[in-house]
Amino acid sequence: MIQIDGSKGEGGGQVLRSSLTLSVMTGQAMRIFNIRARRKKPGLRAQHLKAVQAAAAISSASVEGARMGSTGLVFQPNELTAGKFHFDIGTAGSTSLVLQTIFLPLTQAERASTVTITGGTHVSWSPCFHYLDLLWLPYLRQMGIEAELIMDQAGFYPQGGGRIRANIQPSKSLKALTLTERGNLRQIRGISATANLPGDIAKRQRQRVVSRLGSKYPLNDIRIVQFPARFKGTLMLLLAEFEHSRCCYFALGAPGKRAEVVADEVTDAVEEFMARDGAIDQYLADQLLLPLAFADGQSTLRTSKVTQHLLTNAEVIRAFLPVEIKIDGQPGEPGMIEVLPKS
Repeated sequence: MIQIDGSKGEGGGQVLRSSLTLSVMTGQAMRIFNIRARRKKPGLRAQHLKAVQAAAAISSASVEGARMGSTGLVFQPNELTAGKFHFDIGTAGSTSLVLQTIFLPLTQAERASTVTITGGTHVSWSPCFHYLDLLWLPYLRQMGIEAELIMDQAGFYPQGGGRIRANIQPSKSLKALTLTERGNLRQIRGISATANLPGDIAKRQRQRVVSRLGSKYPLNDIRIVQFPARFKGTLMLLLAEFEHSRCCYFALGAPGKRAEVVADEVTDAVEEFMARDGAIDQYLADQLLLPLAFADGQSTLRTSKVTQHLLTNAEVIRAFLPVEIKIDGQPGEPGMIEVLPKS
């Protein structure tokens, strides 16, 4: 049984999620302790517990310690099973993070699966639905994965109430990726969205982005969108498309937070990326690491920033797989990543 210390490195929920994914993918039982030890509220919260339950559902796993607040878990997967699954987080917990926990294993199932998850679709400290749909999924398609993501309803903090669906096809093998140079910028497009709020908020977000970036970069198709949702929320997302790569950043509204502040947050992030020489953003580098560990051949990425998330994820992957992961770069600075799976 593989032993994982949940306090290692970044010490958050990612250690748990990556361990669950790897356990199901490899069929290896694991015990994780000190779950989320570096967080203000250690242990399993609603979205982490739902990730455990989702991983157990697709692998008929036996689980010990799957309860709210638990800091220890034993997970023993059995046979991977495709099917139709529905998971309700019950809070504004991230639907994206629950989906990512089981997405890769389901691509290795014998038949297609449909996954529906309710909760938060656009919440802090996690990739929002549109980040997955516009950036993460296209890169997985480059690797040979066939899937479709659909948002039926948006869900924002603190109420949640959003719903996403994923249709996932079996994939026989995964291709390696080389993303080391971005080339020239082709365009920046985006989404300025609101839900159950006056439309001028989305217009102000968009106007602020255009005023700050319009004279510097080619902006195209920054859409004003009204999301279907039960509760209020706003989103400003920008997708920069280069000759050889893409990056994506977003910011969310909150009570008392002006539309211009939301726009400034995402604009600042894009300008920081443009000032560096990374081919992909720091979040994508972290999220591609695990699927690339199962790819055929060596992958090489240049990230705009080496993060503790990235370093921690690499450490967890090495515990399960005979894979060589080299990360050349200091935390907070651009870096080169090499992933070489071993047979």
